[in-house]
Amino acid sequence: MHAGFLRETDEYGHGVLGDLRDAKALTIHLRLPGDERITCPAEVILPEGEVFEDIAPRLADLDGDGLPEIVVVQSNGRKGARLAVYDRRARLVAATPHIGQRHRWLAPAAVADLDGDGHMELAYVDRPHLAKRLRVWRFRGGKLEHVADAEGFTNHRIGWDFIPGGQRRCGGTTEIITANSDWTRIVAARLASGRIARRDLGPYTGPDSLNAATNCP
Repeated sequence: MHAGFLRETDEYGHGVLGDLRDAKALTIHLRLPGDERITCPAEVILPEGEVFEDIAPRLADLDGDGLPEIVVVQSNGRKGARLAVYDRRARLVAATPHIGQRHRWLAPAAVADLDGDGHMELAYVDRPHLAKRLRVWRFRGGKLEHVADAEGFTNHRIGWDFIPGGQRRCGGTTEIITANSDWTRIVAARLASGRIARRDLGPYTGPDSLNAATNCP
C-alpha cells in the first residue's frame, strides 16, 4: 500500500514546515495480493478550512487486520492541528482532539506498541515550539484513548521540513527519541504502567544526533 499528499495549497498560511506546502488531498493506493498492478485507489479531499499539515503519511497496522491504516497531521483553520487516522478506503477512523487554536501544530514521534500490551499507540509532541508536551494515545476498538502526557520534550524547530528522531526498539523495549525542551540533551521516553518514563542519552548536537539515536547501541 502507498499513500501520499496531493493538491498543494497555501490556504492555511502557517508555514511551520518551511518551504514544504500543505495539501488538500490524501491519496491511497492498495496493491492486491498476487497482483502486480496498483489497484483500488481512494482519496480524501478536505473541505475549505482544512489542510494536511504534514511531511508524509505514516502507514501502520493499528487494528491487527494485516493491512495498514494511515496516520496524518490534519489542521483546521480555527482549531489547529490534530492527529487523524484513515483506513485504506479513505474513511476517517479516529482522531485526537484539535489543539484548539489556529496555527498550533503537533509533531508525530512514534506509531508502535509502546508498552507491549498488544495495542498500538500513537505519540506526538504537542506544540514542539511552545508547550513541548509528549502525548500518547492508544488505538483500541477503532478509537483513540488518551494514555499519558509528559512535559519537556521537543522534536521540531519552526521552518524544518523534517522531524528528526522517532522510535527505536532495542532489547525488547520501544522508546521514543526526542530532544529535551531546551535542545541540549537527547531523551529516550518509554511507556510503562500508563506513565511516560525518560532517560538521558547524551548531548544534542543537531538533528543528525537525534536520527543516530534511533539506532540501537
